[in-house]
Amino acid sequence: MGDIEDIYEDLDTDDVSIEEFREAVESKVEQMGGLADEETAAMLIAHEVDDGEVNGVADIEPEMDEVKFLAKVTSVGEVRTFERDDDDQPEGRVVNVEVADETDSVRISLWDEQAEAATDELSVGDVLRIKGRPKDGYNGVEVSVDEVEIDNDEDIDVQVQDEYDVGDLSLGISDVNLVGEVLSTEDVRTFDRDDGSEGQVSNLVLGDETGRVRVTLWDDQAETALDLDPGEVVEVVDGYVRERDGSLELHVGDRGAVDPVDADVAFEPDASPIDSLELDDVADIAGVIRSADPKRTFDRDDGSEGQVRNVRVQDDTGDIRVAMWGDKADMDVGPGDEVAFVDVEIQDGWQDDLEASAGWQASVIQLSEGTTGQGGAGDDAGNSGQGLGAFAGDGDDTDDNEADASADGDDPTASATGGSNGASPSAAETAEDVEFTGVVVQARDPVILDDGEETMSVETDADVTLGQEVTVRGSLHDGRLQAEELH
Repeated sequence: MGDIEDIYEDLDTDDVSIEEFREAVESKVEQMGGLADEETAAMLIAHEVDDGEVNGVADIEPEMDEVKFLAKVTSVGEVRTFERDDDDQPEGRVVNVEVADETDSVRISLWDEQAEAATDELSVGDVLRIKGRPKDGYNGVEVSVDEVEIDNDEDIDVQVQDEYDVGDLSLGISDVNLVGEVLSTEDVRTFDRDDGSEGQVSNLVLGDETGRVRVTLWDDQAETALDLDPGEVVEVVDGYVRERDGSLELHVGDRGAVDPVDADVAFEPDASPIDSLELDDVADIAGVIRSADPKRTFDRDDGSEGQVRNVRVQDDTGDIRVAMWGDKADMDVGPGDEVAFVDVEIQDGWQDDLEASAGWQASVIQLSEGTTGQGGAGDDAGNSGQGLGAFAGDGDDTDDNEADASADGDDPTASATGGSNGASPSAAETAEDVEFTGVVVQARDPVILDDGEETMSVETDADVTLGQEVTVRGSLHDGRLQAEELH
């Protein structure tokens, strides 16, 4: 082949035939007055033809003058009419179509004759070859279409169906209807948009037999999260899938809804064994809460106040301290409860022990009894050789004093200091002489010691400091050690 044919083949486009390409090259040579030969002119035309081509929907930006891309139809809206500024012009028509590829989804707008044709000729699942102008829309980038045609020879791997399970979700799909169990909810937060208006957003986590997904509710839908309780079953209508920090999320905007339904759906956690956790993992863990601290507050570097609560969770393989930050510190969970901690970060803790941090991106999910296979406070025996005392608190509700902690947000990178106010080697009501060595993780009344495996509440008048290792001898009464010697 000649140079022109080679350049044309490299275009990989069906928009321009070889005859049209040759004519454009000849016109370009003539236009440049002999300053360019046919090969140079062909390269210039090829650049013009390629201009606007994107590798996927995710590459479309509102600043682009024009884009060309392939995408699959996931929904077709209704034709809407509008009055034009010029009264002499006929009434306008527009239809919005949701399209997607393997990278993301986008709304395209078809106008007038194209809008009428869309309702008659377009079907969900059609692959379209689209040319249009991107712009900022209410729910993100939209494309106003100039040219569009169905391409029956192309296939795009985007799943389109009426009902989805969590395991079916993939990036790019929209019009998602999904039924799931509410695992956790969060408060409504406000934010300022670029146009100066105020928006609202909230989150909840849904689960079913195939997995769980974080759901983001925008603006009018955000208040819905306040009316839902863990354990309820709801249906998401007209959701769309987005990616955040490498994970899929289901978003619900002005066209969608979240409604309670009468359905039988149960989440089954797929947790990692605690003894398999490694530093810097982001993991799901599940087990029985063995002990729980009071909530503590602290001042962040920016002057705002944060809060944290530590619990120790045990499964068949071991136990780990979990720091619950922000609103999670207010959750009503305690010794004996079966809980799943989703997307927690595994960090360095006390005495080189690992610790799990449940920050803003994590979820804390209360499970029904028996879900994890762990015994609660009412079982005949605890796991891993622990007695009942390993799962029972001492009932002390004394407020903790100012925390020795500081962080830039509710998801800090440093682990929290603070021990349990509830774990003890024995819950016997009669006194028992014991000796316990541990690190001071609470220096106030009561003093809390942690030996890396369990914590001990100590009644003492001795002055101790956080991080100090001490040995206490004394009698154990109802889960609290009355210190007779401390050194």
